[in-house]
Amino acid sequence: MSTNTTTEDTRPFAWFRTLGRNGKRAFIGAFGGYGLDSYDYWVLPLSLVAITSYFGITKGQAGLLGTATLLLSAIGGAVAGVMADRLGRSKTLMITVGMYALFTVLCGFAWSYESLLVFRALQGLGFGGEWAAGAILVAEYCKPQYRGRTVAFIQSAWSVGWGLAVIAYTLVFMFADADSAWRIMFWTGALPALLIFYVRRNVQDAPEVTKRREESPIRGSFKKIFQGEVGRKTFFLALLATGVQGGYYTLATWLPAYLKTERHLTVVGTGGYLAFLIVGAFVGYVSGGYLTDYLGRKKTFTVFALASAVLIIAYTQIPTGANTLVLFLGFPLGFCMSAIFSGFGSYLAENYPDDLRGTGQGFTYNFGRAFGAVFPGLVGFLAESWGIGGAMVFAAVAYGVAVLALIPLPETANQKLPS
Repeated sequence: MSTNTTTEDTRPFAWFRTLGRNGKRAFIGAFGGYGLDSYDYWVLPLSLVAITSYFGITKGQAGLLGTATLLLSAIGGAVAGVMADRLGRSKTLMITVGMYALFTVLCGFAWSYESLLVFRALQGLGFGGEWAAGAILVAEYCKPQYRGRTVAFIQSAWSVGWGLAVIAYTLVFMFADADSAWRIMFWTGALPALLIFYVRRNVQDAPEVTKRREESPIRGSFKKIFQGEVGRKTFFLALLATGVQGGYYTLATWLPAYLKTERHLTVVGTGGYLAFLIVGAFVGYVSGGYLTDYLGRKKTFTVFALASAVLIIAYTQIPTGANTLVLFLGFPLGFCMSAIFSGFGSYLAENYPDDLRGTGQGFTYNFGRAFGAVFPGLVGFLAESWGIGGAMVFAAVAYGVAVLALIPLPETANQKLPS
């Protein structure tokens, strides 16, 4: 762990107090953007059983809907990273939020499986870019000793959006027939568009970053993130992101279907089981942020990758009659698989200079989404013969990849952002 040479304010929420007025506004904008990004993402996994029945598709085709979203998110994230370096963080945040909101709504009007596949894939363009812009925006306002926990609170917005989506799912599917309910769920994805007005009026980039962007004629170069020492970091950071997100999105894509089809839970029952997972996820995001500041980025990643792998195997291999154990195991599973994400925003930002930060962070994180998408897609095809629970063990393999990727990477805790 790096030595912290800066005096730390021990008051509650000191990390938020030190952001200043503009930093706090940036935090609210980024938190809202990522929370609503999560809401729009979760509409598909929660509605997947109804969609599969409505269009009469196979589990493999259903898995492809999730995979296509993640594949296109790699392109969206990479492009948004360059935009963040060239146009600014806040402008890019508005563009990406508008994009994922638009295509989520269009999914609700899909007239065939193929049209839904196209709209969901295009949603991935905005889905991939929003996190990179928001995380960097806030990281550049943070003091070094608070960066891990501050950006982790942005990450915790994912569980808030997830929880809202589960509440909406429970209510919509209780009061509407399944053939209409999945469309209504997608139409509620228009809500994030309201956030654009807040960001436009209140959020601006960190002043020193804006000044350097105006002074530097060349920013956001894909070529530069693959050169020399930066290029070596890019390779291993992309591999780290692939492992972590491969494990996470395997669970995210297939868990609701697993609970309904193999655990035989009702809509309300599925919502209850997911509630344990989501509460654990929120606590994990927040706790992971503090741990990544105290233990260091690499140790935190390693501990939670190994714990997530073990818990996924346990969760999916428990005998059918032991549903109560599955219920309570949801909390530690949600905790570990979310806590591992807490260090991503700060760790990626700390490995790139500000003229390449958006490009590097957008590319590596979303490269991980794209190649990590292989895992949920593979589960979809293997589920026909192995069952969903049996095929989901591939998530544990993904977390193993993440642990190996960490070995050659540097520790960056409590260091100033390179400029």
